[in-house]
Amino acid sequence: MVRRLDDGRTLSTDPDLVLPLASVGKVLLLAEVARRLADRTLEADQPVELLDTDRALGGTGLLGQLSPRWWTVADLATAVATVSDNAATNALLRLVTLDAVQDLARVAGLRDTTVHDLIRAERGPGVPDTFATGTAGELCAFLADVAKGTWHSPQACRLLRGWLAGNIDRTMVADSIGHDPWSGDGVRVENKTGTDTGVRADTGIVSGRHTVVYAVVAAFAPGEERTAVAELRRWGATVDRLAGPHRSDKS
Repeated sequence: MVRRLDDGRTLSTDPDLVLPLASVGKVLLLAEVARRLADRTLEADQPVELLDTDRALGGTGLLGQLSPRWWTVADLATAVATVSDNAATNALLRLVTLDAVQDLARVAGLRDTTVHDLIRAERGPGVPDTFATGTAGELCAFLADVAKGTWHSPQACRLLRGWLAGNIDRTMVADSIGHDPWSGDGVRVENKTGTDTGVRADTGIVSGRHTVVYAVVAAFAPGEERTAVAELRRWGATVDRLAGPHRSDKS
């Protein structure tokens, strides 16, 4: 789904289909951290320990390979948003609790979009089949509220958007959006991607001449990765067209 906020123009295909989200589900964790920081029930400089189990996860991220065992809440949130750090994800989930992240999704009106579990190197009997599932329609609805500053509080929205702006993975939908991620000028992309076996996903907020929210999730058979990414990039061209070439505050 792609939605332009000022006129409501929306393009979609199967927006209510529930699919695995991979690390796109981490947006909900970041939202819970942003909510608590905005409410002052959590402090950005609070230290959090990475356990051996966190550090041994592997997959995306850097913190498990670095020497320090203690990081601040702000450090961990930044690591989750920028490099989808799995060790930081589990440390934050342990801090704020999985139940709280699931409650946040429900309060936000998300019926089919939630986080089910910690990040795991392997999944077997007795644990959820996947980290997170959801729909493109609900992801767009949530990010539309964030973009407008109406989710929870304006400060929480600003925190979440600031983290998402630092994401370094612009290889999917964002690859087709005309922007310079290292510049403060021009089109601004704030996004979170997800990659797992048989899954590629990307959701975000794009501020050009218009503000656009999008969520594209592809589930596919092994060996179809390039086809899936090409489809995400095709949707990115639609986002680029709807957003326009200039940020709204520069137009």
